[in-house]
Amino acid sequence: MRKALALPTVALAAAAFPLLGMNAASAHEGPHSYQADLGAVNSSGVDGTGMVTIDGNTATVMIKASGLLAGSPHAQHFHIGALGQCPTNDLADDADKDGFVSVTEAAKYYGAIGTSLTTEGDTSPDSGLAVDRFPTAEGGSINYERTFEITPDVHAAFEAGTAVLVLHGIDKDGSGAYDGDIKSDLDPSLPMEATAPAACGPLKAAQMGAAPAGGAETGAGGTAGTEQQAAFGIGALALTGAAAAGALAYRRRQAEQA
Repeated sequence: MRKALALPTVALAAAAFPLLGMNAASAHEGPHSYQADLGAVNSSGVDGTGMVTIDGNTATVMIKASGLLAGSPHAQHFHIGALGQCPTNDLADDADKDGFVSVTEAAKYYGAIGTSLTTEGDTSPDSGLAVDRFPTAEGGSINYERTFEITPDVHAAFEAGTAVLVLHGIDKDGSGAYDGDIKSDLDPSLPMEATAPAACGPLKAAQMGAAPAGGAETGAGGTAGTEQQAAFGIGALALTGAAAAGALAYRRRQAEQA
């Protein structure tokens, strides 16, 4: 989930996409819709639907998902640059047999972060763990809607059928928090539960006008769940080089729960 440690951001060469190099919108006349049916990863029990409508370089994104860790923030992204697929078998894709399909193990299927689906502000890969700007799963569900500009490489991935919607954060041991002895493959100061993929769905062309069942509320739950931010939110600092800060926050949260 962080381009410097695990998933280098994929930059598509302008020579390979000359139309994008001149004017991305000119190659994509009119709006196009894409849908992802989210399937559980890491036996998370999460399911849902994502809908993306792209008009020029403007994307309107709607996500409805349930079965997530309640009251906790969940990073969510468009991933690009790989096969446009999701892990299909937790046992087979868990290469190191630690009980998790990690971000690193799943990357061969869905690639690097292309867009961070935050509730406000920056949507680049640099915001890949901006937990205070990701939705919080109130009651275990997320209803998200936002419109923003996407980059040419992300637009190209949608057209090529290699864009994937991924939600992160699981509660594998059922404790009601991000915890456990297995540490994140991105930074050992964090539990694996905080960063592991929870749900995934390839984004495929869909009919215009379709939307996730039940609609979506703009940026729903973007800043709640502060009790989880010590274990995961401060981890955004750890994953950008301040590992000591993330470890301190995690230990503080563990002490408060003791």
